[in-house]
Amino acid sequence: MLRTAVITVFLSVAAPAWGLSREAQEFIEISRQLEPLQCEKRKLRREIALAQAESRDTGALHERFATLDRDPRTAKLEKRLGELEPRIKRSTDPEDLAAINRQHVEAFYRCE
Repeated sequence: MLRTAVITVFLSVAAPAWGLSREAQEFIEISRQLEPLQCEKRKLRREIALAQAESRDTGALHERFATLDRDPRTAKLEKRLGELEPRIKRSTDPEDLAAINRQHVEAFYRCE
């Protein structure tokens, strides 16, 4: 029973990544780790734009945004994504960009 459950979980997580390059798999994994942060940043950008349109003070919102950017753990992950991006763009695997795009779209809708 437990073995079947483990195999099912493994297949549901690993199967979509089998045809991807190592760089694309790493890019997707880091993106998943950063998803909550990116979602929070997206919401803050929206709040800042609304506050500016309504001529309200945006100082506190900008400070929260800056606090998110200063986290050293996420800065390290974002730096790694920046290093992987040129490699993925040059990838000969046609599935890499499609899988990354699909992951970004899914993350966008999970954030809403």
